[in-house]
Amino acid sequence: MTPQRWLVVVDPQEIFASAESPWGSPFFGEAMTQIRRLADDFGDHVIVTRWLPTADRTTSWGDYFAAWPFADVPADDRLYALVPDAAGLTPHPTLDLPTFGKWGPALQAITGPAPDLVVCGVSTDCCVISTALPAADAGAHVTIAADACAGSTAENHAAALHVMGLYPPQITVTDTATVLASLG
Repeated sequence: MTPQRWLVVVDPQEIFASAESPWGSPFFGEAMTQIRRLADDFGDHVIVTRWLPTADRTTSWGDYFAAWPFADVPADDRLYALVPDAAGLTPHPTLDLPTFGKWGPALQAITGPAPDLVVCGVSTDCCVISTALPAADAGAHVTIAADACAGSTAENHAAALHVMGLYPPQITVTDTATVLASLG
């Protein structure tokens, strides 16, 4: 049996889109255009995730938030809201997690344990790669729509794509047009 194909849109939030945010990606707008194209074709098989600052501060997350105090705000702060273009991408509730990677029991409960995932979003060099690698390790087929991802910098985006490209056939790095053509 062929697993159902799902689009996972990783963290399309203000904190990663805003030019005023230290974590804002200059490539977010371009990626969001491609994400909307993908979501239109995936219909109700789209999952949107959000990273929220709810991690235990007694762990290494305490040091993380000490290094990034602007982000140490309540989870309902506007920084953690979805960007307007992400509204309506899916009929499902957002998958809100306090971890970089979104692969785990909550996502598996929606997609099944070994799905066919198309992953896109932000940041290529953090939350996208942290989602793709454990998903592939768990047996999912993962396709990265590179032009629907936004890195922190062009160099970091390229480096993350290079690393994920080292995992064929479990991870395939391609582009939006190729993904859309494969949906036929």
